[in-house]
Amino acid sequence: MDYSSDNLFVQMGEWLTSPDNWSGPAGIPTRIAEHLGYTALTLLIALAIAVPIGLFVGHTGRGRVLIVSGVGILRALPTLGIVFLFVLLAGRGLMPPIWALVLLAVPPLLGGVYAGISSVSRSVVDAARSMGMTEWQILTRVEVPNGMLVILGGVRAAALQVVATATVVAFVKAVGLGVFLVEGTQLADYGRLFGGAVVIGVVAIAVDAVMALLQRFAVSPGLRTSPTPVRPQESGRQQAVASAQGGTT
Repeated sequence: MDYSSDNLFVQMGEWLTSPDNWSGPAGIPTRIAEHLGYTALTLLIALAIAVPIGLFVGHTGRGRVLIVSGVGILRALPTLGIVFLFVLLAGRGLMPPIWALVLLAVPPLLGGVYAGISSVSRSVVDAARSMGMTEWQILTRVEVPNGMLVILGGVRAAALQVVATATVVAFVKAVGLGVFLVEGTQLADYGRLFGGAVVIGVVAIAVDAVMALLQRFAVSPGLRTSPTPVRPQESGRQQAVASAQGGTT
């Protein structure tokens, strides 16, 4: 068989344009839906874990060193190795690889939430306290809105990492876009292998584009643009008032 680059591109083009690969339970649209479903499930679990911890640490400053070191350790874990470890511990099924992906998603989410909350100017927080706002009001009406751009940046990074790495699910359960990579390798079907890789890349780019739009439009326009310069002693109070008013609308 000719493995030249021209022949590989021909095989990939034939696989991508074949109608049989775009229909049925094993078709590309079905695999994309499965892939995005597992990505969404992973992000929901990771958000439930990372957001409360990140909000607490960012607001109180407690456990900062532990969070920073823990995030570094989790980033260093090999995802595929963790998948097989969970399979050995919990058996074959959907959740072992999902939990491995959760470990991949938690660090950027946790880092983004913590960084977003802690990046809010202390003068703004102090001004909110001087207005009589409770700690919960300061967190939800001042720190979260002002740190939302950074927080969503962490969500975007986590989503991109998970959607690009969710192919590992196929090593345990024959679902998702990773199936094309596994089958292409096992059958020496290089059109399927490289075509599947292209589909995964396109899906990852599309997800990143959607998250970029969410990051842009979910943040208040007033927090995306530079405010009119004010005197330093007034800036904290004015931003706190603006954030509190925005949180009550």
